[in-house]
Amino acid sequence: MVFPGRFEEQLLSERLDRVSLSFLADRLDVREGGVAANIAFGLGRLGLRPVLVGAAGTDFAEYGSRLRKAGVDTDSVRVSESLHTARFVCTTDLDQNQIATFYAGAMTEASLIDLTETHARVDGLDLVLVGADDPDAMTRHTAAAHRLGIPVAADPSQQLARLTPRQTRSLVDGAFLLFTNEYESALLLERTGWSQEEVLARVGAWIVTRGADGVLLRTSDGTRLDVPAVPAANVADPTGVGDAFRAGFLAAWSWGLPYARACQLGCALATVVLGSIGTQEYDVSPAALLASIGDAYGGTAAGEIAAHLVGAS
Repeated sequence: MVFPGRFEEQLLSERLDRVSLSFLADRLDVREGGVAANIAFGLGRLGLRPVLVGAAGTDFAEYGSRLRKAGVDTDSVRVSESLHTARFVCTTDLDQNQIATFYAGAMTEASLIDLTETHARVDGLDLVLVGADDPDAMTRHTAAAHRLGIPVAADPSQQLARLTPRQTRSLVDGAFLLFTNEYESALLLERTGWSQEEVLARVGAWIVTRGADGVLLRTSDGTRLDVPAVPAANVADPTGVGDAFRAGFLAAWSWGLPYARACQLGCALATVVLGSIGTQEYDVSPAALLASIGDAYGGTAAGEIAAHLVGAS
């Protein structure tokens, strides 16, 4: 919601112990989101068949239908019988100050999901990305994936501040891929108590997104890739850009492309989302996407990715 005034004009310093305020907002936007759904949506747009695993609420029917139309398998979504889907409600004033509330809702039931059942239903999972969710669910899914021999992509993101050191170490240790942004990288080191070298020794590859500066990928064998971002002609909304990068990266990985191409496709899809309002309000034009990849990384990169975009939409 957008409040056409300033919060500071309504807050009285001598009355902060008894706050009772009401802000009349003149705009309300309701958009679907959630990191797992955002990543799955991006994978579906690139022609893959991602499996969404998480807990949603009694209000999920319409959202679920939309995701299925985008190519997402939602049969492993647990639908709560009493709680609403998790949601983030935010009010912004004229100075871009924000007052926000996050409602966990059905997310609290995510730890009741058995990943083994999903693995059996789809006749085997290629990789499990464990993103921000109920902490118990995150550790449970990570342990299940390791037990089943499925590669894990650890992506704790917003939940790093809430995870205990023990939980954080259990998510990272043995991960095939580790995703963080620059701020989360520092927080991850603080939470685990490990150095950068100790983290790298425990994961296959550590991918750090750096906004307009692109992406840094490192591995324990000394491999280092600095991939610049795809320049944005239009910046509309940064929300969901990181999720789009992950979708592009994982799509390229699933096609057997090297890490450099995965980073490049991730950056290109992130720029598409940066130019649209909302996290799932975009279509994928293979021609436009390849043109941006060609401009940023050259014709060879575009050509190697082009063969896999036949199902993009």
